[in-house]
Amino acid sequence: MSVSAENFLKTKIVCTIGPSSSDTATLRALCQAGMNVARLNMAHGTPAQTREAAQRVRQCADELDRPVALLADLQGPKIRIGPLDGPVDLKPRDRVIVAPIDKARAGELPITYADLSADLSLGDRVLIDDGRIELQVTGLKKSRIETEVVVGGRVTTGRGINLPGIHLSAPALTERDLEDLELALELSVDCLALSLVRRADDVRELRRRVPDDVLIMSKIEKAVAVADLDAILDASDAVMVARGDLGTELPFERVPLVQKRIVRRANAHYRPAVIATEMLETMTTRPRPTRAEVSDVANAILDGTDAVMLAAETATGSYPVESVQALTRVIREIESSSPVLETGPPYDVAGSKEDGASAPTEAAVAVATLEAVRALRAPAILSFTKSGYTARVVSSVRPPVPILTVTDTERVYRQLSMVWGVVPVLCREEPNYDNMWEAGRAELLRGGFASSGDRVVITAGVPFHKRGTTNMVRIEAL
Repeated sequence: MSVSAENFLKTKIVCTIGPSSSDTATLRALCQAGMNVARLNMAHGTPAQTREAAQRVRQCADELDRPVALLADLQGPKIRIGPLDGPVDLKPRDRVIVAPIDKARAGELPITYADLSADLSLGDRVLIDDGRIELQVTGLKKSRIETEVVVGGRVTTGRGINLPGIHLSAPALTERDLEDLELALELSVDCLALSLVRRADDVRELRRRVPDDVLIMSKIEKAVAVADLDAILDASDAVMVARGDLGTELPFERVPLVQKRIVRRANAHYRPAVIATEMLETMTTRPRPTRAEVSDVANAILDGTDAVMLAAETATGSYPVESVQALTRVIREIESSSPVLETGPPYDVAGSKEDGASAPTEAAVAVATLEAVRALRAPAILSFTKSGYTARVVSSVRPPVPILTVTDTERVYRQLSMVWGVVPVLCREEPNYDNMWEAGRAELLRGGFASSGDRVVITAGVPFHKRGTTNMVRIEAL
């Protein structure tokens, strides 16, 4: 079941793998339904379960002849509620003491971060369970944090804690992250997601520990990351709009416009953007999405996102395959019917940089490629790439036709499956122009993307073996 013009979608789908989706039959069904990226949440499951899920994803993808990228999501310095004997019900004005797990006493809330009291000040807010519960700091005594309940609710083991506006002194990579990183590299994942990114240096710290050909996706879920967005994008290979934690860090009414800004800036930096959290949340327990969720997905597509992500819907929900099928229906409808998208995106890459300086070569090539497609009414673009960079540059102008991208590297072949508008093609011959042209030409005809005699626009970086060069546009007839 390789990609064809009939089942091709420009917007990609990321599925979180968990108890509801880790068996072979469900993974195969997810691939058939449209999964492009399989997310392994390293905060959940045992190493053995993660290893088995990764192997099954690869097996299903190979059997279906479909590129599926493996994304390992590191949990970062996430603070959680420690073990409780049972649920704790908090009421407004209750006095509650928060303390590290090893120092918490009976009746106190244990937490997983030992140095939190040193990072807090009087009056700071402590949010639990995605902001559903709010505490206010009233006193600090060594490792103990005295709080008063502002918004009550039920607290259970493992619930996350958010601290809006607080600069944590915790490292970007915890000891648990380093263990999970070792496993992820053992599994040869294609991309690593870094949680709770605060600054570009957090990304660089992870980059020093991983091979150059493994992509790093920064999760934007803190206000300080939004403020340092361009520097973080420069240091990253991709970005995720993690709206759950972001919605507790920022006033919820700001999140939609911040989402749009992150996608636009990521596009300008040639970085794939993923929009995540509660895309089809009700489908964890119901077989159909709400109309509001359908509109949310549609607006993410219209924003120009590269991919939309399912979390609990496919990891623990009752309808994992149906959730992906629902996404594909929405994506197909919006991409085929929207007057905004039918002749291209609502925006193109500018011909010059914002500061008035001349555009870089790759931006000029992308614009030239788009204009050639429009002038020739070409049915497709062929892109030759070693690292995936050329494909990301061409994708950034959001052309109205598929971008068949030929690479000789299997990892890049899988990584391309998260880039908007791209159909990855693997060339198993020596990477020269003739071989890549023949591989791309064969796929254009096989998949029904073009017919004999059609003209297609080709873009590449020459020489082929050099990463990060996009400098050529050429027209070929099939």
